[in-house]
Amino acid sequence: MHSQIDCSKSIFNPASLIGKEIGGYTIIQMLGRGAMGAVFIAFQHSLKRKIAVKIYPKQGPVPDSGIRFRDEAETVAILNHPSIVPVFDMGDTGDLLYISMQLVEGEDLDSIIQRYNRHPVSSKKFIPVDECIRIFENILDALSFAHEEGVIHQDIKPANILIEERGQRPYLADFGIARTEYTEQSQEGVVFGTPIYMSPEQMLNKKVDNRSDIYSAGMSFYETVAGKLPLRVKTIEKILMAKINDHDSLFTCLPSQWRPHIDKELERIVCKAVRADPEKRYQSAAAFRDDLHFYYERRCKKV
Repeated sequence: MHSQIDCSKSIFNPASLIGKEIGGYTIIQMLGRGAMGAVFIAFQHSLKRKIAVKIYPKQGPVPDSGIRFRDEAETVAILNHPSIVPVFDMGDTGDLLYISMQLVEGEDLDSIIQRYNRHPVSSKKFIPVDECIRIFENILDALSFAHEEGVIHQDIKPANILIEERGQRPYLADFGIARTEYTEQSQEGVVFGTPIYMSPEQMLNKKVDNRSDIYSAGMSFYETVAGKLPLRVKTIEKILMAKINDHDSLFTCLPSQWRPHIDKELERIVCKAVRADPEKRYQSAAAFRDDLHFYYERRCKKV
C-alpha cells in the first residue's frame, strides 16, 4: 500500500512528497523549485525508468495556476524537437497537478557558467566560444521551431537551458509561462519572467512576439560567452528602469571591452540580439542562429 499525499491548500511542502507515489510515479529526489511548484526525479513503474516530474499544488499562489499548468503541458506536447524536453503525461490527483517528462541528466547552463567562474586560472573562467556557439545554435533552432508553431517561451535564461551529460545535447526547458495562439487564459496586467533576461516590451507588459524571446536568448548568450553580464545597475528595480527608460545605461561597456575574447564580429551579433527596439533586433531566431553559424565558419577558416 502506498502512503497518501498530504498537501495543504495553503502551504506547499515539496520535501514531504519524497517517497510518495503520484500517478504511477514514485518521487525520489527534488531537482529544484520555483514560484508555482517543484521538479523531481521520479521512477515510472510501468516502464521501469527514471523520469522528471513537475508538481504544482492545485491551489497555487499564482492566479489561474491550474490553467497555466495545463497550458504548459499542452504547449510542450506539440513541440517535437530534439532540443526541447518532451512531455510524456499530465495528471491531477485532486490536490496536486503534475507533468511527467524526459529526465535530462546533466547540468543547467547557469550552473556551468558559475562553475567556470570559480576556476582559479583566469584564462579558464569562460566557456570556450565555439562551445557557446554550439549550445546556442541548438537552442535557437529549437526556439525557431517553437515560434513556427506559434509558441513564445517568455522565460529564456541559462537556468532553463539544460546540457545532457552523456551526449552534451542542449535542451530548452520550462515552458511554464509560454504564450501560444491556443492559450485560453489572459495574462493581462500580470508580468512573468526573469527581469535580467526579459525584453523591455515584456517588462512593460506590452504585447510580445518572437523578438522578445530573441532578446532573452541574446542576453543568455552574452552571459554564457562573457561569463557575467557587465551590468551598470544591480537591483531589480534599477534594471527595470534602465530597460524601460534608458537601455544604453544598462551595461558598463561594450562586449569586446568587457571580455577580450569577444571580437568585434561577435560583438555585433550580441549587440543586435539585445537591442531595446524590437525592430532593430534579429527578426527571427533562425536569423540569429545563422549569424552565429556563419561567424563560427569564418572563425574556423582563420585558425
